[in-house]
Amino acid sequence: MHSSSQVDAVALEAALRRQIRGEVRFDNGSRALYATDGSNYRQVPIGVVLPKDNDDVIAAVALCREHGAPLLCRGGGTSLAGQCCNVAVVLDFTKYMAQILEVDAAQRIARVQPGVILDHLRSAAEKHQLTFAPDPASHSRCTLGGMIGNNSCGVHSVMAGKTDINIEALDVLTYDGIRMQVGATNDGDIEDIIHSGGRRGEIYAGLKAVGQQYEALIRDRFPNIPRRVSGYNLNFLLPENNFHVARALVGSEGTCVTVLEATCRLVESPQERVLLVIGCEDVYQCADLVPEVLAHRPIGLEGMDDLLIEYTRRKNLNPEGLALLPEGRGWLLAEFGAQSGVEAELQARNLMKSLGGRRATTFRLLPDRQLARKVWEIRESSLGAVSYVPGEPQSWEGWEDSAVAPQKLGAYLRQLRKLTDAFGYRCTMYGHFGDGCVHNRISFDLQSAEGIAKFRRFMEEAADLVISFGGSLSGEHGDGQARAELLPKMFGPELVEAFGRFKSLWDPDWKMNPGKLVRPNKMDADLRLGTDYKPWQPETHFKFPMDHGSLALATQRCVGVGKCRQHEGGLMCPSFRVTREEEHSPRGRAHLLWEMTRGGVIDKQWRDPHVKASLDLCLACKGCKSDCPVGVDVATYKAEFLSHHYDGRIHPLNHYVFGHVDRWARIASATPKLANFFTQTPGLRHIAKMIGGIAPERTIPALAGESFLRRYTRKSPAAVNGPPVVLWPDTFNNYFHPETAMAALEVLSAAGFRVQLPAGNVCCGRPLYDVGMLDRAKNLLLRTMEILKREIADGVPIIVLEPSCASVFRDELLNLFPDDERAQQLSRQVFLLSEFMELNREKFELGTLAKRALVHGHCHQKSVMKMTAEESVLTRMEVEFSAPAPGCCGMAGAFGFEKYGISMAIGELELLPAVREAPSDSLIIADGFSCREQIHQSTGRRALHLAEVVQMAMELPLKN
Repeated sequence: MHSSSQVDAVALEAALRRQIRGEVRFDNGSRALYATDGSNYRQVPIGVVLPKDNDDVIAAVALCREHGAPLLCRGGGTSLAGQCCNVAVVLDFTKYMAQILEVDAAQRIARVQPGVILDHLRSAAEKHQLTFAPDPASHSRCTLGGMIGNNSCGVHSVMAGKTDINIEALDVLTYDGIRMQVGATNDGDIEDIIHSGGRRGEIYAGLKAVGQQYEALIRDRFPNIPRRVSGYNLNFLLPENNFHVARALVGSEGTCVTVLEATCRLVESPQERVLLVIGCEDVYQCADLVPEVLAHRPIGLEGMDDLLIEYTRRKNLNPEGLALLPEGRGWLLAEFGAQSGVEAELQARNLMKSLGGRRATTFRLLPDRQLARKVWEIRESSLGAVSYVPGEPQSWEGWEDSAVAPQKLGAYLRQLRKLTDAFGYRCTMYGHFGDGCVHNRISFDLQSAEGIAKFRRFMEEAADLVISFGGSLSGEHGDGQARAELLPKMFGPELVEAFGRFKSLWDPDWKMNPGKLVRPNKMDADLRLGTDYKPWQPETHFKFPMDHGSLALATQRCVGVGKCRQHEGGLMCPSFRVTREEEHSPRGRAHLLWEMTRGGVIDKQWRDPHVKASLDLCLACKGCKSDCPVGVDVATYKAEFLSHHYDGRIHPLNHYVFGHVDRWARIASATPKLANFFTQTPGLRHIAKMIGGIAPERTIPALAGESFLRRYTRKSPAAVNGPPVVLWPDTFNNYFHPETAMAALEVLSAAGFRVQLPAGNVCCGRPLYDVGMLDRAKNLLLRTMEILKREIADGVPIIVLEPSCASVFRDELLNLFPDDERAQQLSRQVFLLSEFMELNREKFELGTLAKRALVHGHCHQKSVMKMTAEESVLTRMEVEFSAPAPGCCGMAGAFGFEKYGISMAIGELELLPAVREAPSDSLIIADGFSCREQIHQSTGRRALHLAEVVQMAMELPLKN
């Protein structure tokens, strides 16, 4: 038998490339990407295979067997117990084998490939008013294959159970090449299969023997609770469970077979739902109320403690959802579903009546699905919310999903709190209270020998505690490496032996995800950190004040939750949405950068080509900074990396063209006709594009005939004695769209403000960050603070029209100069026009503008400043607007000019189709220069800045 260290990776890679139609990746970058999941563990794989179809999988498994290579089938990579990382060949089904093969509404089943995203299946089923009931918080990116591996549950397992009872059949492949269909089996079929002989007969004979030999122990030692996920599902080998081999394999964490296809059970989906939020005295009262709430038959029942809410608030996540919570220090989210809204609401009101007399119990009934969604987002973002909280010690998985019977939950939580307090650990409590499952992250020290020893002692005592309540080590996330070592405590040695026999029947060579669940690696081995973790700590331009000045700590923020891998909606991540590649997700980029600081696999530090390639398709949209629950900030990491990557070397020519666009525009504006002649004339413009690295399909924006600064100088506004404001003359609205700045000037002057410009040439340097020219960017900011020193001292508001420029002052400025009081003050004085108008509502007498509008916010506007003020101004003008594209337009500064194909693919996700479909008389509103260019160049529609729209409204008769 080969060990993984004896595998000839070079020969295996070559063999795979010869026989696989899909992708074979054995490079260090790919291996680093898949070295960890959402857990505390890290194991660098041998290589990665992205199979195109079943034939590819069969060939890959055969070649792994031939070369003695272990195998790991991976889903969305969000596992929290370490089962998704191994020194093995990783099969990733998410790119190609992600098809829904059939939805049979009459039979209420669906056939899917293992890479299918859960939400995609649910959407397809909802067309028939059906659903796949298990729905973990990662529903927008987790795969059916991963759910089958982990026996996933989620909010609505209260309604229809865990994944196991929702799987009817599996098409599986063993490591030794046997493919078979497995499902429920009656006595006659079992005997026929056994008598037919061969490996299939051998497996079924062994399974029958295991079921018969351990029947009494299974009945005695398997907890009869809703959320027993630990161990193998030997209970499905019992006669009353129809010897259901498919369900017995669910939860085996990839240690037995490769799943090629799954037949899933679909259940009725309540079409009308209401959410009742119950505020309690504390989380223990929440748990005590669970049995009574369950008697009213909710379809979902979750619990949250006050610490989770405090951390969410402290990180400024989802303030809209937090505002909807009723008073309390613990909350239950009880969802009711029915075919009519009246019926669902009646169920919720009956529960309110039942609980109404309880001390410190408050309620908020939310029949509005959008409002309810905001509250659900608090719960779904909890893992990220409790990770990396300012002022708090780091917290980790390990004991994050134990489960007991719901009626014992209150007593269990009180004892668990006593245990964490005794160890001096900080611990949040939330989770699937309706099923008795509690989630948390605990402030383990996983770097020092003393801390790791203490972690082990805690895990041992925590296991004893939950077992004393008749509970399960795992109620959702599986055993993996985190808890498998503790299985003898829960099941006893005989059943652990039965687990070993079960695995051996399927995988006699023990090559399927070895070291997980059975014969496991130690819980304190293979840690991502550990006592030997000594990361590289390079000197950086950005100071990373929230991460103690450490790039390693900043990139370590990623907890692998994978929210950035969602395929629909949300601000992040545009490049992942079109490439579907892990390396182009914020998670992948953060992992690669962290691996760079760790060393070993990514070993060329700032010059590493794998990291560089991953960052090349980052649009620096900052979507991850706001949408990622732990605040992974790839735009900043990219700028930092590029600054060092090119340190002492010449940048590509296009970096100088785009990075210094302020210089070129200022020079060209002296003779705009001549400049436009070279950039707009056929033939010459082709040469200009080649020099600038601009895609031939793009149009170079034309300079205005007269800049805003010249118009302002030539046509100074009438003196106003009102309060002063500074209008920031950014490169784009100054040299390319001066009409925007002129509109803002008129709007501000009409409101009684004395508009002035900076007393010198200023620039925020936004394009410099995208190419890593941070030395000049810092110098520009220092110069700006010097030029504006009087305005900063006097607190004069500075109005910035370009959102990407405003974000420099709100974001990069503070990261580069966190200890500079001028920077702190300047950041507070910068406002978008909409923000300033909202702060001074009484001064702006807005007219009405009875028009419809499509509004597209610049990514930095949505991520750093938010769109609230913009929407409020439009509402005050009675503009009927919609914002159909939550994500990026695809242009993103220079990105869309250079990478036309990706840029257009991103734009076509939502924005561009919506613009084309918008009526010709409706307004298109976009404050970002890049966004307006993408819209105009791709659809021919001209987009307006808010300043121009306000100007239009103020020219109309004012309301009486």
